[in-house]
Amino acid sequence: MILLPESDEELLRECEVETFRASGPGGQHVNKTESAVRLRHPPSGLVVTSREERSQHRNKAICLQKLREKIERLNHRPAKRVPTRVPSSAKNRTLEEKSRRARIKRLRSKPSTDE
Repeated sequence: MILLPESDEELLRECEVETFRASGPGGQHVNKTESAVRLRHPPSGLVVTSREERSQHRNKAICLQKLREKIERLNHRPAKRVPTRVPSSAKNRTLEEKSRRARIKRLRSKPSTDE
């Protein structure tokens, strides 16, 4: 279970922030500025990157959001399954229905030539 601080500033202090040049569309602005952000969270070992926006601050905010979502997914533990059994009355009802259906089907067939 990984515990995260509530505020983004405290979470940023825990992380190693690295900026780099984003590739892709955006023209000269993207090629000249280091607007892409990579966050490393050493306590959990997770790495998150964002280079969607032209602004480094917005990319940092997106990274923090992605990091919180990833850790939330890692912390999720599904509830344990409670084993159940079919009641004996339900089993008996099913068996009676099967035998009744078998009797009806037997009556449908032609009488045998032995008799």
